[in-house]
Amino acid sequence: MKYQKLAFLKSGSPKSEEAYNLLLAKHENYSPEDADVIVALGGDGFLLQVLHTYPHLDKPIFGMNRGTLGFLLNEYKDDVDLLERINHSQDVHLCPISVDIEDDQGEHFHYKAYNEVSVIRYSGQSANLQISVNGKVTLEHLNADGVLVATPAGSTAYNFSAHGPIIPLNANLLALTPVSPFRPRRWKGALLPNDVTIEIKNLDPTKRPIGAAADSKEVKNAVHAKVWQDKKDTRHLLFDQDQSLEDRIMLEQFSI
Repeated sequence: MKYQKLAFLKSGSPKSEEAYNLLLAKHENYSPEDADVIVALGGDGFLLQVLHTYPHLDKPIFGMNRGTLGFLLNEYKDDVDLLERINHSQDVHLCPISVDIEDDQGEHFHYKAYNEVSVIRYSGQSANLQISVNGKVTLEHLNADGVLVATPAGSTAYNFSAHGPIIPLNANLLALTPVSPFRPRRWKGALLPNDVTIEIKNLDPTKRPIGAAADSKEVKNAVHAKVWQDKKDTRHLLFDQDQSLEDRIMLEQFSI
């Protein structure tokens, strides 16, 4: 398939506004519904926002960095043929993780996350958590600031900052990583197959409240979170041939 119609979306930062105006002087701007490709101009946070906003369209997204780090985006260039660049790009499939969160009122919230699902303490005391995998309790008590479940694409973000492992993009794994663990001291987390169901239970919701978040979506006073990955649920990101996301994630393991 040859891509011809582009939808340009901007984060609203000065750099994204400038790029947006320059690109619209060269290209017609279609709606996301009518376009072949969505071009996201911003940072990693904005790209995640676009992924969360338009999953129903199943349109490939070509991001160009007009933010800070831009790990999930291509380099911004305005001196090359953008359509040719996009048509020679590689298609990377991202598979989000799903989470069902229950709060202390018994209400349930369902979200998807492309980076991670995190459970974090809300009080001055550490969280008191229980972790189960496929219905079996694997960690009876975890006293920590929290715990997170990260995808390979998200393993270089919050997960890495919490000293979790970087996961190659094509590895069928999820990272289960504690945040500032107090007990057990020697538990550093786990690498799990991406076909498991992970459950995180707050053992003391009254005294030690927690919040649960899926990327930017957050539920306060969570008591239980169930996380899993549907391998059939995929999104498409386009990358320049010389800016492979898989290579970036691999090289992050050797950065100093």
